[in-house]
Amino acid sequence: MGVTDPAGPVMDRDEVDRALARLGQEHEAIETSLLALQDHAGRRLLEGAELTGVTQERWQATEAQITRLWTYFDAYTAALRGAREIRARRRWSSREDLAELTELLRGASVTVPGGGTGRLSETFSLSALVDRMNELYATSLDMIVAADAVWSALPARIDLLAAELQRTRSLAHSVGVRPGEHPAGDDLERITRTLAKLREDVVRDPLAFWVPAEGSSAPGGGRPDTTVYDRQARALEDVRREIDAVLTVRQDAEARLIRLWDVLSRADRTLAEARTARGEVLAKIAATEVPVVSGPPTALQEQLATAAEYRRQAQWHRLSPLLESLEEKAEDELLRARESLTAVTAPLAVRAELRGRLDAYKAKVARHGLAEDPLLVERYDAARRMLWSAPCDLRVAEQAVLRYQQAAAELLGGGGTAEDGQGDHRGDAS
Repeated sequence: MGVTDPAGPVMDRDEVDRALARLGQEHEAIETSLLALQDHAGRRLLEGAELTGVTQERWQATEAQITRLWTYFDAYTAALRGAREIRARRRWSSREDLAELTELLRGASVTVPGGGTGRLSETFSLSALVDRMNELYATSLDMIVAADAVWSALPARIDLLAAELQRTRSLAHSVGVRPGEHPAGDDLERITRTLAKLREDVVRDPLAFWVPAEGSSAPGGGRPDTTVYDRQARALEDVRREIDAVLTVRQDAEARLIRLWDVLSRADRTLAEARTARGEVLAKIAATEVPVVSGPPTALQEQLATAAEYRRQAQWHRLSPLLESLEEKAEDELLRARESLTAVTAPLAVRAELRGRLDAYKAKVARHGLAEDPLLVERYDAARRMLWSAPCDLRVAEQAVLRYQQAAAELLGGGGTAEDGQGDHRGDAS
């Protein structure tokens, strides 16, 4: 919409003709804009909608503004027509005609009945009247465009998400994810209620979901507020991931149950081996503390039986978290059983290490032709008798091996200590 020239002195004929031409173009532009506003899809939707809240308040004000716009436009049209009639009186306008035209075209010559401040009428110059129409047009269009933008964006997206929600609900029901039985089922019910209310609110009060652009003066500057919609979309995506996890459980439940049985069976066998080894250690090793071996993990066996029952009953939503928990506990149980076996058999490992050390030193002194030395023979026989007798006192046996190493070191290296002998053995073994 156009803007007229500011007021000035009496216009000549050329100025009048140019002003009338410009005003005619402005009149066409204004009329085109008002007709487009009248036919705007958003305006037709607003007229037929049952509005509430801020949209209802603003639409009532906007309807009054649009009515006022047409009143202003009619007054503008009449003023322009009057000016044209004066100019058409004669080819060469008289000074009186020019003075009258100057008043019409630049003075406060347009009186419009009524007004927004309770006055009986308003008086404008054509320039001020155009400014006033521009102002009302911009605010009216801004409201209509904003409502139309929200209606164009949100309801369609909500409907698509609702359709996806319905498919997810059907899939969830097929795997036992139902309200009251699984948290994801409760989430689906909440999302359903929220989306239904969101769509109703958007249809009835679209401007409640409009965020104006910062610093923008253009009509419709802003964007739809999708905060609630986005939150529900993310919640639905979380539910879908949960259902996918349940579906995965349904597909590989049998294989996972077999693996669990295998892990727990290995843990049982390892504990049984540890118990057997403990009895052997108590019989063969003296003066040592042997840790107690616990029994089989009966609680895990019971939970595994429950998991198998869930699979038979197709209760996938219950099976999923139970399998995850069992897999972690079963691995921990197998590790605990292996640690128990290692702790129980540690004395036997110490005895085996002492036996190996003794035989290694015997072989070493034999390579140097000292195997028949009486002291070495005596100390070797003493250490061997202790290590191959039951029960074996490891502390006494270790001292006997060290004495043998010391004697061997003295003969081989000329007075080495027992510690030297140990170092010699380590070097030889490497």
